[in-house]
Amino acid sequence: MNDQHRATPDPAPARPAQVRRRSLLAGCSAHAVHDGLTDVIYVLLPVWQAQFALSYAQIGLLRGVYAGTMAGVQLLASRAARHWGRERLLVGGTALAGLAYLLAGQATGLGVLLLALLLGGLGASTQHPLASSLITDTHEAGGGVKEALAQYNFAGDIGKTLVPGLVGLLLAVISWRASVTLVGVLGLVAAGLLWWLIPSRASTSAMRGKAPTTAGPRGAPRGLWALIVTGTLDSAVRMGFLTFLPFLLKAKGAGSAGIGLALTLLFIGGAFGKLFCGYLGARIGMMKTVWLTESSTAGLIVLAVMLPYGGLMLMLPLLGLVLNGTSSVLYGAVPDLVGSAKRDQAFSLFYTGTIGGGALAPVLAGLLSDAVGVTVAVMVLAALLFLTLPLSWHVQRRLPIDDSVPPATA
Repeated sequence: MNDQHRATPDPAPARPAQVRRRSLLAGCSAHAVHDGLTDVIYVLLPVWQAQFALSYAQIGLLRGVYAGTMAGVQLLASRAARHWGRERLLVGGTALAGLAYLLAGQATGLGVLLLALLLGGLGASTQHPLASSLITDTHEAGGGVKEALAQYNFAGDIGKTLVPGLVGLLLAVISWRASVTLVGVLGLVAAGLLWWLIPSRASTSAMRGKAPTTAGPRGAPRGLWALIVTGTLDSAVRMGFLTFLPFLLKAKGAGSAGIGLALTLLFIGGAFGKLFCGYLGARIGMMKTVWLTESSTAGLIVLAVMLPYGGLMLMLPLLGLVLNGTSSVLYGAVPDLVGSAKRDQAFSLFYTGTIGGGALAPVLAGLLSDAVGVTVAVMVLAALLFLTLPLSWHVQRRLPIDDSVPPATA
């Protein structure tokens, strides 16, 4: 990407503060746009169901193929970045995600939609491992990694809030094809912005070389795998619930604009939940925070099924806070379990597990919904959250004594 620009020497080396600013802005922009492109699918699923007469299993398959591709290719994306460059891969992945939505806007059936979402997931696979490692590399030497990752984390939920909400409003005035095409254009514009923002490889490599080397605590591998399973279950319930929340709302009388507003309220709560739960975890510990958020999430999901439309809308910000907040605490525990030399691999494994769980859950929940109904399927998802309680206790035993969980990303 822009090899001539990269090869031209700068008149003076980029200052560390400037490199940190540009990398943080690039990472936050990538996170906001990619999370917005990922979660706008929830608004579009009921539209596609009506347009193409899809079953609930097919709805779950559409959501699952995007998330499954995104999860399965992340390790390959991290390895490919070593050969092709982090900048090229992140920009190219963002452009591919935009092109995927342009293709989805021309879909005439399930097959084209699956192909478009497969390509979208492939492009999205580059964002989490590459953007988070970009921020870590440029901030670790000078300090402030936790604060930078908190901002990166918050930016993702801003994208989840704005893009689905805006598309929900657009669907009330223009066709779904035009709305999806505009989402694709957003992806292409974001790729151009990233091409300009991302610091050169030489600048980021120089700052990474100044960072200290650390080692993980004893027994960390088993703790890491328990953490990955905990995150996988949490993500599976979250993605499964988000996939079928629009259908719960539709059954309670909501239209496209109402579904978009509901998701906006949920994601606003989720954005603040990631910040709040990150700080809460630092004060009371990872395990207590997970027990509090997961138990609350299960109870609120049950209430979401039982409440009427008005009550559900009022409760959604609180549900979003605990639904999304757990992921921040879990992700923040990854650096405490591994040394700095293995951090990139650990993050990739964690992302692969959590996003993989999020990909599989909608498919299984869709099959269950076809068999016994959406309400029962959502209640089963709520019950799964209680499996995270003993797992988080096992992770707690493997953490260092000074269990300080930074607010990070999911």
